[in-house]
Amino acid sequence: MLESAPYYFRNPAGPGPMLERIRIVLIGTSHPGNIGGVARAMKNMGLRDLALVTPRCEARSSEAISRASGADELVAAARIHETLDAAVSDATLVVGASARSRTLPWPMITPRQLGETLAAELAPDDARLALVFGREDTGLTNAELQRCHRHVHIPTAADFSSLNLAAAVQVLAYECRQAWLATQESTQEPPGDDSPFGTAWDNPLASHADLERFFEHLERSLIAIDFHDPDNPRQLMARLRRLYLRARPDQMEINILRGILSAVEKRARSGRG
Repeated sequence: MLESAPYYFRNPAGPGPMLERIRIVLIGTSHPGNIGGVARAMKNMGLRDLALVTPRCEARSSEAISRASGADELVAAARIHETLDAAVSDATLVVGASARSRTLPWPMITPRQLGETLAAELAPDDARLALVFGREDTGLTNAELQRCHRHVHIPTAADFSSLNLAAAVQVLAYECRQAWLATQESTQEPPGDDSPFGTAWDNPLASHADLERFFEHLERSLIAIDFHDPDNPRQLMARLRRLYLRARPDQMEINILRGILSAVEKRARSGRG
């Protein structure tokens, strides 16, 4: 049964260590063996949070459990969702695995760069990371990629770039573990300004759900003032998504922006009256 409601990173006692706040999200997986292989790759690197979005196979089949090779508890615990939004609702950073930049250039990083910034990204106790992987045959759609703050590209050989899903997860999970090990090996206290912004911040980062509500409100407001024509979008909303995802707004900033949009909508209604 698909579970459409959002859920939160599992740690009832409060914010957990870095690796406990990283979720692997698989979209439209067609082969159960790949789900098992991903679970094994995750457990190898100390990751345990697996989410599946509309899998095209029996996610907990005997083949998935067999390929998990001892990581079958991750397969059993994986949550299944109808939408990407539900799977990453509470994430403050969403990174999509992409073979290339399509349609519209987007902030692109390598797996090594992801690892190098991970400690700062997950320094706030409420920070959460979702790593999103697409279908084995077609990857992530443009709409799914535009829901990600950044795209990560694994630099494979140009003449043989196809990479198995579990292998791709293993590469990124390895970089995440190396980042975690670096924090364990450090004997110095982390600096107080260790954050994605280079200084201590005064409000939590906006979650994926916060941002999606803002984007819906923004589009509705732009339509209300006749600035945006949904029948001739010209990539307007995609470019605005890229702008705000690149800016990494916090919750207070999102509230301010939505307050401005509400005032715009009110003025638009009164003008028509």
